Amino acid sequence: MSSIAFLPIQLSYGMHIAEGFLPQIWSLFWSIAFLPFLILSIRYITKQFRLNPKNRMLYVLMAAFAFTLSSLKIPSLAGSCSHPTGMGLGAIIVGPLPMMAIGTVVLLLQALLIAHGGLTTLGANAFSMAVVGPLVSFGLYKGLEKMGVSQKIRVFIAAFVGSLSTYLVTSIQLGIAFSGGNIIETVVKFIGVFMVTQVPISLAEGLLTVVVFNLMSDAQMTDRIQTEAN
Repeated sequence: MSSIAFLPIQLSYGMHIAEGFLPQIWSLFWSIAFLPFLILSIRYITKQFRLNPKNRMLYVLMAAFAFTLSSLKIPSLAGSCSHPTGMGLGAIIVGPLPMMAIGTVVLLLQALLIAHGGLTTLGANAFSMAVVGPLVSFGLYKGLEKMGVSQKIRVFIAAFVGSLSTYLVTSIQLGIAFSGGNIIETVVKFIGVFMVTQVPISLAEGLLTVVVFNLMSDAQMTDRIQTEAN
């Protein structure tokens, strides 16, 4: 069982599942599951572009931030690697819907330009990083806001937990595809391998997100776009 659980980790290169690695049935499943979110995201962004074309540069900035952070590879156990996702900042500032399409573009460019992830696994990777991550980050940020938590703490927790949630979903995706008959055990093994490095990486991402968010707030960009996102 151990060989079944750890071999996929070695070949999947961390959070971005590698090209052709998932069985075809699971690649198709996650692509179908992800597609409705992508459609909603594209429609939302198209509407926002019509309402305020100036916001395009902010979307590009969020994409650049996510691309840079999620391109970093930090070695983990069993030949895998971990990296930040960079999605929490965008989810907080522009909302989760735009980040679904933005995250997909980021993943597509990484697959084509730096062989990070893949085309056949784009649906699975996008579901974990571009759908779940932003939704978790945004939900936490808004929930903590209603509880009266200070902004810096809200931003940190949202980015930190959003990053971890991406790896949790990826662990579930790989665990289901390569369970060998025991899904729970395999998922737990994937989680254990990823979290050794992902917890400190997510902590660092949370701190960096606070710094960048504060800089953008000082530039009076955040309040304007958050009003539209809400």
